[in-house]
Amino acid sequence: MSIRWTYAFVDRPAASFERANAFWTAVTDTRLSEFRGEQGEFVTLVPGGGADACVKAQGVDSGAGGAHLDFAVDDVPEFVKAALRLGADMAAEHEGWAVLRSPAGQSFCAVPWHGESVRPPVVRGNRLDQVCVDVPPSRYDAEVAFWSGLLADWASAPGSRPEFHVLRPPAGLPIRVLLQRLDEERPASAHLDLACADIPATRARHESLGATLVAPGAHWTVMRDPAGGLYCLTGRDPQTGGLPGPSGS
Repeated sequence: MSIRWTYAFVDRPAASFERANAFWTAVTDTRLSEFRGEQGEFVTLVPGGGADACVKAQGVDSGAGGAHLDFAVDDVPEFVKAALRLGADMAAEHEGWAVLRSPAGQSFCAVPWHGESVRPPVVRGNRLDQVCVDVPPSRYDAEVAFWSGLLADWASAPGSRPEFHVLRPPAGLPIRVLLQRLDEERPASAHLDLACADIPATRARHESLGATLVAPGAHWTVMRDPAGGLYCLTGRDPQTGGLPGPSGS
């Protein structure tokens, strides 16, 4: 049950999908693929230079959107069986792929691997490299156990703060997973994180593209994109994804 590639999905309301796509292609220095799906709700952000895509976007009919992960695997049915054994629920079965929910209710997908192997480069000192799953306190321990079991060959360890748990993929896979314990009981959700060599410079560029500041912080800054979606600029090494310093995780 080897995970061959990972995708971060930008989920945004269908009414603001065009604004979201314009912003995120500019941020990641990519172009849009052809739209897919019955309503043209799926699109891939395609990098140049021979790299493989690791970011996709989806227009959603209800809710504010957020983010989710796609895991590209050799054997979708086996991956699904493993996820269900560990406590996931089946949300939807499709021909060749499936939508599941973690024990806390966060959606993720199992999709076939199509040979992706070349990670896109750092763009202007930053890289979209992490999906952060925001978990209510009552479900946090079970969520950590679930993702650590599902991603058994990933490095699973407590993060830099007590409310964080990091799952670092094997070398070459482009998207990390961060689990964050919330301060309040609410449904699980997810957002995107960018690793930034210079948060103020990245923030200024994103604001020039239509993003707005939500909350500044010492080590991360919360932003809102032009489609209304929240994401974070984090002070991590965009090459490795780790924190600055010799022991960054």
